[in-house]
Amino acid sequence: MKNLFVKIAAAGVLMLAPAIAQAAEGYSTANVNMRAGPSTRYPAVAVIPAGSSVEIRGCLSDVNWCDVEFYGGRGWVSGQYVQALYQQRRVYVGPQYYRPLGIPMIRFSVDNYWDRYYRNRDFYRERDRWSRGPDYYYRDRDNRDRDRDRDNRDRDRNWRERDRDRDGRDRDRDWRDDNQRGDRQRDDLQRGDRQRGDRQGDDRRGDDRRPDRRYFDCRPGDPSCDE
Repeated sequence: MKNLFVKIAAAGVLMLAPAIAQAAEGYSTANVNMRAGPSTRYPAVAVIPAGSSVEIRGCLSDVNWCDVEFYGGRGWVSGQYVQALYQQRRVYVGPQYYRPLGIPMIRFSVDNYWDRYYRNRDFYRERDRWSRGPDYYYRDRDNRDRDRDRDNRDRDRNWRERDRDRDGRDRDRDWRDDNQRGDRQRDDLQRGDRQRGDRQGDDRRGDDRRPDRRYFDCRPGDPSCDE
């Protein structure tokens, strides 16, 4: 008898397993982003055109987001953009329709989901930050942006200070060069004046030393020699 109950229970589990694993067919009601997680803050991985068919693999119980498959890709779409056929009419996918439509309620984990579907995506490199939630990721990114902006401002200020110091040194060097040129010009002028003065003095001394012509021109008996 005990073995009979065990077999019946096992058979029941096997019968329920396909129902739990199956996906419900849905339709997008607008051009909507399929995202890497259940929030508009997660990266978009594809755009699902309005009216396209999607396979609903499961939905969250606490928020109206569903894991869907579209052309072999996987991602998350808000239930307010997905409809499913229920009792011959289309209804927006919501928690009240999960069980009637055979949609399992699932959980989301960045590590497991991204490892399975997004290893080749650029954002996968920042999986550790995303795993703490999109709010943390963007807060952390904002902090990094502020730090980078502050570093850039500090770098710009340092460059300006270096430029100002270099300009000051250049002005000082130009001022010294101008003074040195002025001193050289003044020395050259003074040296030129001294040289001209020396030449003029030499000329005057030469005139003083020049003998009177009459001592050379006068001859004995020349009346001009008597002057």
